[in-house]
Amino acid sequence: MTATIETILLLLAVLVVVALVARRLDTAPSILLVVAGIALALLPGLPRIELAPELVLFGILPPLIYSAGVAMSWREFRFNLRPITLLAFGSVVFTSAAVAAMAHVILGMPWAVGFVLGAIVAPTDAVAPLAIVRRLGLPRRLIVVLDGEGLANDATALILYRFAVVAVSTGLFSFAQAAGEFALIVVGEIAYGVGVGWVSLRLRRWARDPRVEITLSLMTPYLAYLVPAHLGGSGVLATVAAGLFVSWNGPLLIPAATRLQGIFFWDLIVYYLEGFVFLVTGMQMRTLLDQTNTVSLRELAVAVVLTTAVIVVARFIWVYPAIYLPRWLSPALRRRDPLPPWQWAFLLAFVGVRGVVSLAAALAVPLTTQTAATFPDRGLILLVTFGVIVVTLIGQGLALPGIVRWLALPHDAEDERRREQDAEIAARLEALKVAQGRLDDLAAAGETAPEVLAILRARHDHRAGQAPSDLADGLKAVAAAAELRAELIAAEREYIYRLLQDGQITDEARRRIERELDLEEASLAFKREGEVDPPL
Repeated sequence: MTATIETILLLLAVLVVVALVARRLDTAPSILLVVAGIALALLPGLPRIELAPELVLFGILPPLIYSAGVAMSWREFRFNLRPITLLAFGSVVFTSAAVAAMAHVILGMPWAVGFVLGAIVAPTDAVAPLAIVRRLGLPRRLIVVLDGEGLANDATALILYRFAVVAVSTGLFSFAQAAGEFALIVVGEIAYGVGVGWVSLRLRRWARDPRVEITLSLMTPYLAYLVPAHLGGSGVLATVAAGLFVSWNGPLLIPAATRLQGIFFWDLIVYYLEGFVFLVTGMQMRTLLDQTNTVSLRELAVAVVLTTAVIVVARFIWVYPAIYLPRWLSPALRRRDPLPPWQWAFLLAFVGVRGVVSLAAALAVPLTTQTAATFPDRGLILLVTFGVIVVTLIGQGLALPGIVRWLALPHDAEDERRREQDAEIAARLEALKVAQGRLDDLAAAGETAPEVLAILRARHDHRAGQAPSDLADGLKAVAAAAELRAELIAAEREYIYRLLQDGQITDEARRRIERELDLEEASLAFKREGEVDPPL
């Protein structure tokens, strides 16, 4: 027990150190965490940490997928459903087949074993690409498509993976039966996930206690994921559907106190889970070294290079027709959704980072088939998967900032940001007008005390005075005011603390005042950083 606690503390310390180094180097922490994990795995004397596939698939993956689903806009997801589906389903199937063909023809694997490897390495990671690209200033639509693909493609890959493993173990496979089961799983999981999201919101509305509501929000992804997973599905689509349902229906059902506390709770949970995922992925190096006695280094190097080349080339081959062909075939689609710049297509094709789900699937490959024979090429599959993850995460991850600058995508993002800010300012002004109308109705009804109306009018006039009417100058003024208000809050906080020390106020009074200052400071932080947090 003591050793376990010490190991957890060591991992937390590494997370902190890597975060500080990543900020100094202006590099994505996910890349450095994998490198740090590999370094820790090679240090003598440290305990071996083996990644249990069940821990990833049933413990870590559900909350990560759910939080990403809640953060996703259902409206934007629906608008981009076609490209997301083409990538999350079509690209995964195409890449799996390409890898299987290469593995059969060049590496000498049986077709079914090749499809096991293909299904494992075909899906892009749900966490790693977004952890890298979010900080690069990409246009929002690219982020939405990549995020949606990362959420949904694990479902396709895990279902294909299970079909392939069964085919290897039993020697039997029926395409018609597999296609029917796949369609049933997709429809069933989506319906179940929507039901879980609906039940979760109703229970949280009845609870009326932030602690209970946040606990229910933590239980929601596991309820959505575990039931379909145990029934033979993937659980991923159900979790995504539950998250999207909560994202779309939650704003009017989740109280402000729950939302404020839930934001910080989920931010911390996701931060720890993502950090541990990348770190422990690198630390699997020591476990994988034990497999090298079954595979020669030359054979391994050739297999990793070929597999990585196939998944990269296959993605490029798939992305361009998936983007251009539907618009060439449908003039209506072309008018509704014009062709994007070639730079967007190139980036979508280039971003193909693999991650922990692929590693967990490789680790979950059974040791033997149903005939008690050794599972063919299991050691090679495991090592190739780890090699592909390291090459894509570190190689493509480090190359992405240069690629983004070369494609001049931040300029597109800046134009998009200006349009979003224009729409935001218009929405703020219209909302204030609606509030003013409601205030006038209250005054006309004559049922509200004049003192109360005076307080409400003063607050409304103050908010109306803060609303920017000019885009550039208004937002700069709001940001400058937020900075100065933060200084004023700090002065208030210091004064309250001195009063506490002098015995002029009690701790209870200090905590009440401090909570008000904390809430206002948190809102100022969101204004300065431009963050938007989803309802959780």
